[in-house]
Amino acid sequence: MKTINLAFVISILLLHVAALHATQPNIVIILADDMGYSDIGCYGSEIETPNLDRLAENGLRFTQFYNTSRCCPTRASLLTGLYSHQAGIGNMVGDDGHPSYRGFLTADCVTIAEVLKEAGYATLMSGKWHVGEERPHWPIDRGFDQYYGLISGAMNYFDLRLGKQKGLIRNFADNEQRIVPHGDGFYTTDAFSERAIGMLDSVKEDQPFFLYLAYNAPHWPLHAPEEAIQEYQGKYMKGWEPLRKKRLEKMRQLGVIDSSWEISEPDEEVADWASLSDEMKATMDRKMAVYAAQIHLMDAGIGRVIEKIRGMGRLDNTLLLFLADNGGCHEGGPLGRNFREDLTGPIGSANSFHSYGRSWANVSNTPFRMYKHWVHEGGISSPLIAHWPSVIQEGGKLTGEVGHLIDLMATCVDIAGATYPETYNGSAIEPLEGKSLAPVFRGEGREGHEALFWEHSGNRAVRKGDWKLVSKDSGKWELYDLKSDRTELHDLSEEHPDTVKELDGLYQGWAKKVGALTPKELAEVRRENREKG
Repeated sequence: MKTINLAFVISILLLHVAALHATQPNIVIILADDMGYSDIGCYGSEIETPNLDRLAENGLRFTQFYNTSRCCPTRASLLTGLYSHQAGIGNMVGDDGHPSYRGFLTADCVTIAEVLKEAGYATLMSGKWHVGEERPHWPIDRGFDQYYGLISGAMNYFDLRLGKQKGLIRNFADNEQRIVPHGDGFYTTDAFSERAIGMLDSVKEDQPFFLYLAYNAPHWPLHAPEEAIQEYQGKYMKGWEPLRKKRLEKMRQLGVIDSSWEISEPDEEVADWASLSDEMKATMDRKMAVYAAQIHLMDAGIGRVIEKIRGMGRLDNTLLLFLADNGGCHEGGPLGRNFREDLTGPIGSANSFHSYGRSWANVSNTPFRMYKHWVHEGGISSPLIAHWPSVIQEGGKLTGEVGHLIDLMATCVDIAGATYPETYNGSAIEPLEGKSLAPVFRGEGREGHEALFWEHSGNRAVRKGDWKLVSKDSGKWELYDLKSDRTELHDLSEEHPDTVKELDGLYQGWAKKVGALTPKELAEVRRENREKG
């Protein structure tokens, strides 16, 4: 009997692992916060986003990709490949004591980082987390080797000590440590970009990496360095309606929307620009200029990250995805507001805490109806740029393939050759809901979803094929044919009662499966928990 040479066997295994790592693609997911469908250049904006535009020119743009309409549920779905209720975040980060509303990622789900780590990846995150406020629910507890960023939401970009409420300091972490970053030169967008670049320096040469870069831009407060604001100030003095029409025309030329769709009427709560005083017009111009600067600076940071990966010689084998967590944000009323009235500095400075308001958000979501929070197309439609030079061969193309956040985990598992587990750390794991987008990247067809579903704060929707059934604020169902009317202007529920009944049945079955409660049911859960103490 021949003696097995252990050293030889080990060397063969090591070579096999090295070969596997050499073929595994790196994966970068970049998420913008509170950014509308039309807010970047390659989707119709006047805001300068040259780096994202180049990714689109050399990659693939999705015209029908969906988020979940608000930050916490979107992040939960993105990270787990499940509907957010299945991951414990049916609403935001408050714990209501119900399995679907715990306010943190629960033990019966896994994150992309946890799955890819098992497949040999370095797992890195820089930016906003917002799916678990306390340990052991931080990124470092959920599969990320390194983390730097905002655990919570809505922070001062320059100084964490000047929060939404006086004396409130949001959770911010450097791996396991709470920190309070501030001082001359600190700006979250730049800090997140630079820390991501630093993390890439730590990746071993033969190891694939997963980087999740989650900006808090352009979420309010409106904050940007003055020199960046000045590049845009004065460009918005014509108001929101002319800009909305200008974006519409560009979107039609680009092909990101169908030229036959009617643009939705201005929201009834949008202010009349002509009726504003000259002083208020200048204020609103300033707000939109800051918002534009926030997106422009995010794009610049993305460019630096791309150049870092290119300098590592890894760009060709890196899948990079860019998307947004919800539609443009209406919060603060038609003209926005200062959430800290005691901070009276210039709009855009650290000593201010403004939002840009519903009137500008209506532009961000061109040509759609509604906003963040709601599940009409304006609340859930997201850009998705996919860039992967070794796989996406014909750059600049558009795809109408319908996709959802739940598909990102499935895509990562597929292309990494990873295994989505049935159990993890002793807990049974919810089966994966998403479907891989990899065939779309290769120019092939894929088996899509029978239906997709949404629920947030009583806003409900189901899409099957081109039919979408949607309800605002627990109101009556509306039915739209998205092929001819994606701007949701012609409710067909009276003409097609059988379709309404069919889709309502699908929705009710899904809601029961994932534990999506009505606002009344959730209020009852909260009442019972208060009584229990």
